Amino acid sequence: MEKLFRSRSDSKIAGICGGLGEMLNVDPTVVRLAMIFAALLTVIFPFVIIYIVGWIIIPEGNSRNVQVKDPATAD
Repeated sequence: MEKLFRSRSDSKIAGICGGLGEMLNVDPTVVRLAMIFAALLTVIFPFVIIYIVGWIIIPEGNSRNVQVKDPATAD
C-alpha cells in the first residue's frame, strides 16, 4: 500500500487532494470535485474540520509529477 503525502506540485490549499490524486492515479480535479460534493453533503463544517486535521497530520511529500534532471548530466 502506498503512503499518502500532501502534494507539493499540485496544491491549491494544502495539497491533500493533489496527494490523493497522485496516490490513486486519478486527476486531482476529480478528487477536488468529489471533496466539494462530500463537503456539501456533510453541511461543510465537519468536512472542514477533517480537512484541517488532515492538513496537520499528513506529511508533505516529494513531488512525483516533476521530473528532476541531474545537473551533472545536463546537455
